[in-house]
Amino acid sequence: MYISARADYALRAMLAVADAGSPGDGFSGGGELVKAASLADSQDIPLSFLQGILLDLRRAELLHSHRGTEGGYALTRPPAEISVGDVLRAVGGALTSVRGLPADRAGYHGVATGLRDVWLAVDGAIALVVDRTTLADLLADRASAS
Repeated sequence: MYISARADYALRAMLAVADAGSPGDGFSGGGELVKAASLADSQDIPLSFLQGILLDLRRAELLHSHRGTEGGYALTRPPAEISVGDVLRAVGGALTSVRGLPADRAGYHGVATGLRDVWLAVDGAIALVVDRTTLADLLADRASAS
């Protein structure tokens, strides 16, 4: 699995939005709206690159946005209900790819037939970790480290 800058930035942005919108109980149902420029600045993400990422996160229904001077971004669900896997899939598609295709579409013949099973096992192992880890888990890890 390759973690692209896009995936890393998406997770950092989602964590910043989750942190701003969850004052203590994990989710306030609306929370503080976070502006894209503020996210870009606080996370050292180029704003033009971040805007495309935020669009993908909105399309995946992980974020919602409000326009206007008081506008910004907020989570659509509590941080405990958004996994790292949700974010990674929203901005990058399949977790594991083989020659640019999802692992389940890799096809082999002859002596290489068993490779498909290996790639599927790798994909399953990655999914197990990223689908069990939520934004709330990552925010709690940070709080316990301080």
